[in-house]
Amino acid sequence: MTKERRVGIALGVTGSIAAYKAAELVRLMKSRGWDVRVIMTRAAERFVSALTFRALSQNPVAVDMFEEVKGWAPAHISLAERADLFVIAPCTANVVAKLALGLSDDLLTCTALAAKVPAILAPAMNEAMWLHPATRANVALLKARGVRVLDVGKGGLACGREGRGRMAEPEVIMAALTKALRRTKS
Repeated sequence: MTKERRVGIALGVTGSIAAYKAAELVRLMKSRGWDVRVIMTRAAERFVSALTFRALSQNPVAVDMFEEVKGWAPAHISLAERADLFVIAPCTANVVAKLALGLSDDLLTCTALAAKVPAILAPAMNEAMWLHPATRANVALLKARGVRVLDVGKGGLACGREGRGRMAEPEVIMAALTKALRRTKS
């Protein structure tokens, strides 16, 4: 009897106050038995530590593009190849723009470009940034390329105002991931 391979998720976490919700997202993924590999930007580390994600995912957390690895397996390539889905939650306006333009100046964006699996983004930003024409154009471009960009929520924002731009709740993101996995298996 062959053992079925566990679902592999590459989870990108960017520098947003919503990064704390990514910890709950990892917990939900692990409760389903998924193998979660977290890739953080340096800015994300200012909100939640890599140690938090390492403890929750039970895997090393990737941050540094040039960190020495055992053997010969560039981190961005091995992380991309291991994943069944690539999700970035939260995804800042900066990372949305980088992905739309194909820029890859850190481990997360290099991994995103190397990934050949479905990608799901859960944006999180101030309403003014979300509604800015550049962001709208970047989101439209990513969607045209097949990237699933989840809707932002409305409510209290980190700036103290009410508006659109909140990251989707972890349960909403999990539903999108589950649906994407079903599609990839059929």
